[in-house]
Amino acid sequence: MLFLKLFRESFLFAYDALRQNKLRTLLSLLGVTIGIFTIIAVFSAVDTLRNNLQSSVNKLGNNSIYIQKWPWMFGGDYPWWKFIQRPVPNMHDYEELKKRSQTAAAVSFEIYIDSRKVKYKSNTIDGAVLYAVSHEHAEVYNYEYQNGRYFTDMESRSGAPVTVIGYEIASHLFPAGDAMSKKIKIMGRYVTVIGVFKKEGDDMLGISADKEVLLPLNFARNLIDIKSEKYQPQIVVKGREGIAEGEVESELRGVMRSIRRIGPGKDDNFALNKTTLLSNQLDSLFGVINLAGLFIGGFSILVGGFGIANIMFVSVKERTNIIGIQKSLGAKNYFILLQFLIEAMALCLIGGVIGLFLVYLVSLAVKGIGDIEIVIGTKNILIGVLGSLAIGVISGIIPALSAARLNPVDAIRSN
Repeated sequence: MLFLKLFRESFLFAYDALRQNKLRTLLSLLGVTIGIFTIIAVFSAVDTLRNNLQSSVNKLGNNSIYIQKWPWMFGGDYPWWKFIQRPVPNMHDYEELKKRSQTAAAVSFEIYIDSRKVKYKSNTIDGAVLYAVSHEHAEVYNYEYQNGRYFTDMESRSGAPVTVIGYEIASHLFPAGDAMSKKIKIMGRYVTVIGVFKKEGDDMLGISADKEVLLPLNFARNLIDIKSEKYQPQIVVKGREGIAEGEVESELRGVMRSIRRIGPGKDDNFALNKTTLLSNQLDSLFGVINLAGLFIGGFSILVGGFGIANIMFVSVKERTNIIGIQKSLGAKNYFILLQFLIEAMALCLIGGVIGLFLVYLVSLAVKGIGDIEIVIGTKNILIGVLGSLAIGVISGIIPALSAARLNPVDAIRSN
């Protein structure tokens, strides 16, 4: 109860300081407000980018490893000359991996055909992204369907002329919305639509199924040379639940070296690429941005802290008589100390709340203009509130101590 009474009284003192010295207090709070705004705005922007990019990465499949010719490498020089002579993954690799791997839940073979034109009667859409995939493709990727289904095992084995298309393809070719069982023309052949993916929308990495067209691999092999490097063949392996990605990667490396008969001491002639490589790069990038925001905001908060300390010293000076009277009536030193310390914390908290409110307003503006959902998050709100309170303690402790140590007689006599 004593603490609540002290807090109420100190908050009223802070309110009086704001009301009586509006300009002085506003300028002092400005540093804290700008600092908290900068830090939380940067943290929120980074969280928003991270969530959007991570959701894009997650579309590639959790615990999935891509067996490709070229490794995913970031930063520095890319030693392409080391990889140019490598063979691309082929059907033999794919079949042997399915037989030998003990840690794989699914093994998929896929090729990127090209961006092609797709037609239905008089309706045409350009830029459809064509993939030819094995039956396990749907087990490796996370797809949701608006209508229909994926290929059956028999359709995949026989190379049936069927396809699954993205939402944007379906909406352009079939404005009425009835795409199922319709025959569309792709690469000079008619194929039947058996499924439509749910709308995903564009993401920051450009990973979306909205313009995809999936064909059974055995259907595509009658139209193109699926062994050709220009189609960028790759094998995607999804690890079993409960098995660490490192264990899956280690087994795949051993199996692939065995399949390709690579001798001991010789380098791999394949790359094992993981989505965690992208995630780690994103974490490193965003870590730097967070530090930059913290550094810039820290300077503003430092200036604001000096401003709050200055206000508190002035407040102690103005209320010296009152302090003397309180002490003469039996007020303890900790009572005086807490009174001014809580006042400093209240002032900083006001500045922090204003900063958080400004971040919220900016997030609403960004959502309205760019249709981007800014993630403020409980963590960032707590950082803003606790950071403000910490600045209040740091900037108010010395003025509060000086007030608590005043001699009551000298304080009463002061003007």
